[in-house]
Amino acid sequence: MNNGFESKIVAFCCHYCAFAAADLAGVLRLKYPPDLRIIRLPCTGKLDTLFLLKAFEKGADGVLVAGCLEGSCHFISGNLRAKKRVLAVKNLLERLGIEKERLEFFNLSSAQGERFAQIAREMTERIAKLGPLRSSGRCPYDRG
Repeated sequence: MNNGFESKIVAFCCHYCAFAAADLAGVLRLKYPPDLRIIRLPCTGKLDTLFLLKAFEKGADGVLVAGCLEGSCHFISGNLRAKKRVLAVKNLLERLGIEKERLEFFNLSSAQGERFAQIAREMTERIAKLGPLRSSGRCPYDRG
């Protein structure tokens, strides 16, 4: 995307809405960059903050969390808990000297395949502008 840089973006998606939207985007053959690696979760409410940090540690340049629309979570308030966790990790990233824009939370319904493709494009463009995390010298996980 940026001078030969192909970003690695991990997308944690809830099974009922965001993953279904990603599936719909595929069924509709909507175009979006191949930079996303999707991890399906039963609910984003079960997403531990350590998994978000581990994604960066294992080489992700960006991470997105996509859950159900607010008020429509299949597990009542899981998406609201996930949103709070994402905000907490964004604050932590900022304190570590990593751009908080590398992490984002999105709400989707299962019928929003086009929106999922748009989110994938937006995140890829955002990460391309920020550049790779590891070569930037800002990643606290770099050793050596």
